[in-house]
Amino acid sequence: MKEKRNYTLRKRAATQEETRTRIVEATMALHEELGPRATTISAIAERAGVQRLTVYRHFPDDTAVFQACTSHWLSLNPPPDPAQWLKIEDGAQRVRAALSRLYAYYRRTARMWEVSFRDVADVPALQQPMQGVRDYLRALGDGLFDGMGEGAPAPAQEATVRHALAYATWASLAEQGLEDSAMVDLVLCWIDGLGTAKKDPAAPGDARSPAGDDPERIEEEPGPSAPKRKPRPRR
Repeated sequence: MKEKRNYTLRKRAATQEETRTRIVEATMALHEELGPRATTISAIAERAGVQRLTVYRHFPDDTAVFQACTSHWLSLNPPPDPAQWLKIEDGAQRVRAALSRLYAYYRRTARMWEVSFRDVADVPALQQPMQGVRDYLRALGDGLFDGMGEGAPAPAQEATVRHALAYATWASLAEQGLEDSAMVDLVLCWIDGLGTAKKDPAAPGDARSPAGDDPERIEEEPGPSAPKRKPRPRR
């Protein structure tokens, strides 16, 4: 009798876990299709094939079901692990490796990131998980700056790297038809250009400046190919 009761309890627990998984997967699918803002408990229940009360029996509120959805989605789509590139000594190659993996991840999961960033301001239940994403990108950037050049990177270089890590940057470049490898090359050109400008600034008085020490004083003297005009004779 006791063995039969234990079997019934195990079967009930398995059924409850199966129902919970269906609810989470329904939420995840609706988030990707409609966006979190348009996903309602009624829609989740209908997609999962259960009653609204069943959803609330497993998840007391929207925040609980959204957080479960986020955790499940991230377990299926984990972001790149910084350990894959942090051992690379050369700063530029480290940035290349990080962006290559991050951009491939963005491309593979673009739809979910698009709707999540779009709706985060309107969905309180989404704000905590998205803060975790921002913390991840901030920490990722912190690990990339060491070794980018002599000493600490210039503020413009740091800002460029952090800008390049953002999903919105990738999405903007993807919208213009760039492949991921071309995006990475472009970002490295930005960083390299900033380093070159820092080492070789254009300053007043530079030999390349025709004005010498005073850039506002430009003498308008005709060259050999521009003879002086003869004055017109008075009538």
